[in-house]
Amino acid sequence: MRIDISFLPALAAVFILIFARIGTMIMLLPAFGEMVIPPRIRLVVALALTAVLFPLHRTEYAVDLRSFESILVLLGKELLIGAVLGMTARFAISALQVTGSIVAQQLGLGFVTAVDPTQGQQGVLVGNFLTMLGVTLLFTTDLHHVLIAALNQSYTLFRPGEVPLTGDMAALMVKTMSSAFRIGVQLAAPFLVFGLVFNVSLGLLSRLMPEMQVFFIGLPLSILIGFIVLLLVVGAMMGTFLDYFESVLRDLTPGL
Repeated sequence: MRIDISFLPALAAVFILIFARIGTMIMLLPAFGEMVIPPRIRLVVALALTAVLFPLHRTEYAVDLRSFESILVLLGKELLIGAVLGMTARFAISALQVTGSIVAQQLGLGFVTAVDPTQGQQGVLVGNFLTMLGVTLLFTTDLHHVLIAALNQSYTLFRPGEVPLTGDMAALMVKTMSSAFRIGVQLAAPFLVFGLVFNVSLGLLSRLMPEMQVFFIGLPLSILIGFIVLLLVVGAMMGTFLDYFESVLRDLTPGL
């Protein structure tokens, strides 16, 4: 009895190509790709998703093992597609950092910074809180299932072996970045109004009572009232953000 295993190298090459796309996306995704997540866990998640999607899409790859250059070209395309998908989701969640920066400036907390666990760098405290809250709500509302669906649907948007349309990719990234900034400013709109009214009131008070130390009265009052406003509107803010994030994911999953 003779067992033919000549097909195994081609299957292994396809598995690596699928893993390249999924692994790159997982490395950049919110929550999954954070620096606080151990690399082994990220690797296990990427391998598990690759094992799930491998039977669905292995026939879409045309691998020629006689040409090492063609495999490298395919690998580069898969890495590029995975990076675009991951950065799209990463840019979408950065809207909360924009909101946090504006809110912190209006509350007088712009100088209060801490290490942002989702970015691995210094960020304003309010922005870190909103980002962590947003990531938590992504899992609470099962939007991470849509992220996994986006991985599967990426084979409809970006067919294996085809030359990626860099113009379309650039347009997608620019659209996501601009919409993230727009949503970030819109979420912070109540605090922009609060900051304008509060600072104008302090200015009038300082003109009416020049001997009063307005700064020592205004800063604690600004923080107190700002936190009260944040407590009142944070639910609506996060609901709007989740709707926006879901719309970004739906653009990546046209089949759903």
